[in-house]
Amino acid sequence: MTDVTSSKSARRPHHWRHDLIELAALFTAVVVADTIAKTVVKGHDGPYLLVFSAIALVATAAFHTWWARRHSHASPAPPAGDTGGLPTAGLPAAAGSERSESRNESTAPAETTLWRMRTTVADTPGSLAALCTVLARLGVDILTLQTHPLGDGTVDEFLLRAPADLSAQALARETAAAGGRDTWTERADAHDLVDTPTRVLGLATRTALDAAELPLALRQLLGRCTLHSVPAVSLTGRPTGEQAPVEGVLEETVMRLRDPHGGTLIIERPYLPFTPTEFARARALVELDARLGPRVPRSRDVLTLPEGNEITVRRADQRDLAAARAMHDRCSARTLGLRYHGPVGDADRYLDHLLSPRFGRTLAVQTASGRLVALGHLLWDGDETEVALLVEDDWQRRGIGSELLGRLVAMAEETGCDSVYAVTQSSNTGMVAAMRALNLPLDYQIEEGTLVITARLASASRPAARTQQEQPHEGTRPAER
Repeated sequence: MTDVTSSKSARRPHHWRHDLIELAALFTAVVVADTIAKTVVKGHDGPYLLVFSAIALVATAAFHTWWARRHSHASPAPPAGDTGGLPTAGLPAAAGSERSESRNESTAPAETTLWRMRTTVADTPGSLAALCTVLARLGVDILTLQTHPLGDGTVDEFLLRAPADLSAQALARETAAAGGRDTWTERADAHDLVDTPTRVLGLATRTALDAAELPLALRQLLGRCTLHSVPAVSLTGRPTGEQAPVEGVLEETVMRLRDPHGGTLIIERPYLPFTPTEFARARALVELDARLGPRVPRSRDVLTLPEGNEITVRRADQRDLAAARAMHDRCSARTLGLRYHGPVGDADRYLDHLLSPRFGRTLAVQTASGRLVALGHLLWDGDETEVALLVEDDWQRRGIGSELLGRLVAMAEETGCDSVYAVTQSSNTGMVAAMRALNLPLDYQIEEGTLVITARLASASRPAARTQQEQPHEGTRPAER
């Protein structure tokens, strides 16, 4: 607590001139009194001098009072409603109660909602100011602002804290009235409070540590978009004709970038055109991935099976191609048929594609001797995510498949996926049992003689909302990966 006396002293500094004037007045008064006393005693005009002295003393006292009031250094009175840090015990009870209630009402936090909004304004002085004025009138607080220059305007991207009762439609309508066009809004969360440079650096770090992070980093950088990796050569060995130029191509809502592993990365966002700034950021991430070359995290987990054998679970990539083909040779035709749903002789063709970090993440299980006995794949399929398992015959029914599936689903949740699906056959009881063991809501669907099991993940419960002022795009999955 603050000492009241010390606070008074701090507000009223000591002045030596005031003390000097009082000392001079006292000295003068003593001299005058001594002179008058001697004159009255010795002179015949003593009574007159005594009256004159009294008048002089009264005049001196009046002058001193006027001087003190004019040059007073007392602190000004505190403004209304401010007690200057002093206790309010002296206030009437009713007044203190009313003041407390009023202050509580004014400081009570109002319920708010975070929004991301993007709109295009004319590249003229005052256009952004007009938009900010409208947002202020609506009680909207601008937390961050990014500008994306265009040839015929500027795209302004906001992170807003708005009153909870302000709808996205009303926000877009008021923005249009202020001169904004092609307005797009969506719900935001606490993760969006990170400033853009920090977020981009984080995505670059993730990409540098793991080549499989590039598709996820591009999705998080560009928002809700669909990413396809088209190889330069198909699985049958024929050229696909897809080869983007080194500098890439930007076509409104489609972005094409050269894949460092060969082929083309195609990024689509139908509901919102890409800006040159976003294109430059995406191209920088792809160039970083190309310079660093193949890489996967080196972490390994050693597990003990019920019968006592130890296995190691680790990440795999195309450098494990020879070991994966050797495992194929040891698998039965039935096991390969249940996994690849096609001619067994074509199984080896898929391995190079499946082990590529561009298409997803792969977990490998190897024995103490280093032999590869199981593979688990988490594959990016446009907006969806597929899980697939292959366990060598001699190592089935030991819990390896369930262990791999649980780890793959955990990876999918970390990346923000809404769901994962597995394509199998109803006769594949091991895969069906592993999916059920996840204890997640499951959907079953028969497609062309195969069974598709979809598991809805916990991340699917996150709220998401989006609106577009013109040409609303329905059907885009509200998932951010």
